[in-house]
Amino acid sequence: MVSVLDTRWRGHPGIIAVFAVPHREGVALVESGPESAFAEVEKGLRELGYEPRDVTDVLLTHIHLDHAGAAWRFAEAGARVHVHPRGARHLADPSRLLASAERIYGDRMRELWGELRPVPSDRLHAVADGEVVNVGGLAFTALETPGHAVHHHVWELEGLAFTGDVAGVRIAGGPALPPCPPPDIQVEDWLASVERLQRLEPEGLYLTHYGLYRDWREHLEDLVGFLTRWSDWVGERLKAGAEPGRIAAEFRERLSAELAERGVGSEAARAYELANPADYTVAGLIRYWQKHRGEELRAG
Repeated sequence: MVSVLDTRWRGHPGIIAVFAVPHREGVALVESGPESAFAEVEKGLRELGYEPRDVTDVLLTHIHLDHAGAAWRFAEAGARVHVHPRGARHLADPSRLLASAERIYGDRMRELWGELRPVPSDRLHAVADGEVVNVGGLAFTALETPGHAVHHHVWELEGLAFTGDVAGVRIAGGPALPPCPPPDIQVEDWLASVERLQRLEPEGLYLTHYGLYRDWREHLEDLVGFLTRWSDWVGERLKAGAEPGRIAAEFRERLSAELAERGVGSEAARAYELANPADYTVAGLIRYWQKHRGEELRAG
């Protein structure tokens, strides 16, 4: 029913997925992938017997460019784009999204993520929490799941959950790690979102990074463990007066040891870094502490 399309982002397999779901009127996509990988998604669709014009709907978990950067491409070909209301305005007018990305990636923006254009307003649907989107006989339910991003949805379809980033990054059966880039990380909200997923008792988790996992209980418990440990550790280092650069260096050493302890080899560890850069995780958790728990930091 669901096909995993590998975007082969930057030539690397198994980093960013797009999910193709055939229906009686064509095919729907959960996520669009980055625009820089549009050709690979197009290739994957053709292998299934579809062209981009056959994509009727694109259901986005959130608007980060690895998940939503190519949405405008499919919209221009006629697809409807469904997204959280707080993300919809940034797809209609991506100027702020683009400016933010350019501050982070600079001259590498185009190379990494490709071109970003507006999604036409008549192709854009802002989806409320709990709303059901009917697509060619399929019923996708949007579940608001903040924590990684304020504009995040999990899409549920017939017991399957397309989780974006809120269920973490898991490469080749390794550990479930939380991607924590700035600026929206809110650990308490994230933990509540995981609890919502647990109550759903899904038959499987489709992770954008990367693939299908059926062991949802163990997976989500693993994710919560890493998220709480990492957050607490960053907070402890900040209270101790450590500078961000020092925290990042120590975190990379910590992460390397954790992955090795879990049996993750060098190739898979590199894939984890591509999908979930360690420096971004540190930056996001530092911002979380400064924004949401600043009084604790000041109290030492």
